[in-house]
Amino acid sequence: MTGTETGTEVLTDSSPRLSSSGVRRAQQRLAGQVTRTPVVRFEELDRLAGARLWLKAENLQRGGSFKMRGALLAVERLVAADSRGVVAQSTGNHAIAIAVAAQECGLPATLVLPEDAAPTKVRRIRETGAECLQAGTTLADRIAVVERLRALRGLDVVDPYQDIDVVLGQGTATAELVDGVATAGGWLDAVVLPVGGGSAIAGACLVTAGTGIEVIGAEPDGVPALSEALRAGEPVTVAARPTIADGLRPDRIGKLPFDVVRHAVTDVVRVEEEAIAEAMRTVLTKCRLLVEPAAATAVAAALRVAWRGGRADIGVLLSGGNVEPSLVASLLGDEAVPASA
Repeated sequence: MTGTETGTEVLTDSSPRLSSSGVRRAQQRLAGQVTRTPVVRFEELDRLAGARLWLKAENLQRGGSFKMRGALLAVERLVAADSRGVVAQSTGNHAIAIAVAAQECGLPATLVLPEDAAPTKVRRIRETGAECLQAGTTLADRIAVVERLRALRGLDVVDPYQDIDVVLGQGTATAELVDGVATAGGWLDAVVLPVGGGSAIAGACLVTAGTGIEVIGAEPDGVPALSEALRAGEPVTVAARPTIADGLRPDRIGKLPFDVVRHAVTDVVRVEEEAIAEAMRTVLTKCRLLVEPAAATAVAAALRVAWRGGRADIGVLLSGGNVEPSLVASLLGDEAVPASA
């Protein structure tokens, strides 16, 4: 079954492309285009968790996040279809990835971010030569601008949640995580991923289907888009509160990801702001890795999952490393951490 939403193809979980084999084919398409980031463990973090935490360091990915994977596949498809240009909305990392991919392919790109988007992410987009617009603070605000630009300029939309190539591309990060642990002689009991619009966790559910590996979401307590959707049985818009995890600010889970995860996800852990900040400090000081708050949200959730017991090997997607220097300074200085609206 197909349909349209925000100007892009939407496929439900009945599509044969939305499968583990679809993700593996995406891996083949991405070979040589993305960094095969390391899967790492740290003794201090394992001791703190009381379990083995396997970190997929997508903070070291091109463009600074795992979003590069889906962006490359989607832009590649548009180039092959003779697109005149691309438009996308994002809280930051998807926009950066689309801008980089479009630059490499010689495709004009316009990206729509919130008015209060992280300056580092806005600057990175503009460095590619892409147009960067800022509108409102909600997902609906950004989608309205995207739809207007699509209609006025004839641009193609690459939605961060509703595009099947994006979901398959994001799933390749989990596939590499599972493969990396297996190569090291282990096997995962669970994977923990941060949840914004849902593309990462949807991809993970595709990869782990039939493997016995549990999929657990991590979201800010102030933006419980997935947990509320699961409660309602459908995507709902939540009354989002401020969070430092700017990459997890979408106030509504995408329909396509929700259709994939609704019967596949094991649990969703809601993480408070101070726990996100503490996880950022922990990863920086114990693992010597700089990650953004979205990735730290997954680490905080993984620690809670480990402390509950019953899972010896837990994979964690460190989704990105595009973090504001001022936030890092405030964390290390033990100052009050400002939350994004």
